[in-house]
Amino acid sequence: MGKIRCVGVLTSGGDAPGMNAAIRAVTRSGICNGFKIKGIYRGYDGLIHDEVKPFTTEDVSNII
Repeated sequence: MGKIRCVGVLTSGGDAPGMNAAIRAVTRSGICNGFKIKGIYRGYDGLIHDEVKPFTTEDVSNII
């Protein structure tokens, strides 16, 4: 098995205190460690319908 090079970020939706901070932390630390980060919009429905977008640090800079 090869090394993991890409990480998908998905939440199930709904209110969850601290989730934006967690998404930001995963994105920023992943990028700093050489990973590609992809955000999956609209929860599991977005995964099914391919609503996936590469994340950059700019994408998460103002979410908390």
